[in-house]
Amino acid sequence: MLIFYIVVSSILIILSVLPFIQSQHWIFRVAEFVKLQLLVFQVPTVALGFYLVGDDPWIWWLQGIQFTLVVYHSYILIRYTKFWRRETYQKSDGASDSIKVISCNVLQFNTAYNRFIELIQKERPHIFLTMESDAGWERALRVLEKDYPNYEKVTLDNTYGMHFYTNLKINKSEVHYFVADDIPSIETELETLDGHRFVFFAVHPPPPSPTEEENSKERDGDLLSVAKRVNDYKMPVVVTGDFNNVAWAKSSLLFKKTSKLIDARIGRGILSTFHANYWFFRVPLDLLFHSPTVFIDKLFTYPSIGSDHFPIGCTFFIDHYSEEQAEAIEHLETGDMADVNEMIAAGKEEESDNRNPDED
Repeated sequence: MLIFYIVVSSILIILSVLPFIQSQHWIFRVAEFVKLQLLVFQVPTVALGFYLVGDDPWIWWLQGIQFTLVVYHSYILIRYTKFWRRETYQKSDGASDSIKVISCNVLQFNTAYNRFIELIQKERPHIFLTMESDAGWERALRVLEKDYPNYEKVTLDNTYGMHFYTNLKINKSEVHYFVADDIPSIETELETLDGHRFVFFAVHPPPPSPTEEENSKERDGDLLSVAKRVNDYKMPVVVTGDFNNVAWAKSSLLFKKTSKLIDARIGRGILSTFHANYWFFRVPLDLLFHSPTVFIDKLFTYPSIGSDHFPIGCTFFIDHYSEEQAEAIEHLETGDMADVNEMIAAGKEEESDNRNPDED
């Protein structure tokens, strides 16, 4: 039993410490995703350690490190629960009507098109976004164009296709390729029926993983490019999509500070969206950030539509500036902008061997 405790405790400590190493290799960055799972294992491991502890100083050292990590992970994760204090806000007379958004990585190889189409027809959002949507998905989604006549389509077969549909007015629309010519982001300026304008940004950077990108350079560069672009926008901003990142990761925190946006998950729940087929290994990869004049009514996930991601839904309204909500904005510290610019440059320089394999 003692050997079992030492082995398990050592593995948990190593996985917990890996994210502190500021390498962009997937080994260090993927370890950031599983803080909740680590905490679930660490609590009983610490309890077992107190049962086994004796005069051996190594056990006390392991217990001390493990207990410190339990406190650290709890501190990070509690803000993504409903126990965390969150300001309530009453709509003013000048607020917009409620706006509903559905965003989903539909999985390019998922051909159960009707499951997602039926979700849209049932929920009737004002905006919906698909990621990993290829030509097959584009053909299937045409049935919705009668109700969603305004759209921006980026049809790709590299798992980075993206389709944006809305029944709101599009004033401007632009497709960006910040770090690579096959990784799109969609920026649209929308206007509601009651005259409120806002910017909607859709993102889907590549993930660091043993089966995809070797490192997080393109992901981090792409997200931070979006953050710098929206930094000084005067109108309300919503950024959502499959970030292939968790909100507590360093690059996500830099995104939040650089963009001056608010993480919608704070005080609302972790809301894990991936992997839909393996409940214990689920992590929140589909994120949503917004400016202080955007007020979130609800943030939630929908049941599976056959993808490896759950769709995520949000209802929000636009209103006057709120000091209480503005206090949630975090600001860059000395040296942070240099890190941001360095990560953007590294993302642009990176060449993917996964999406663009060398031909013999």
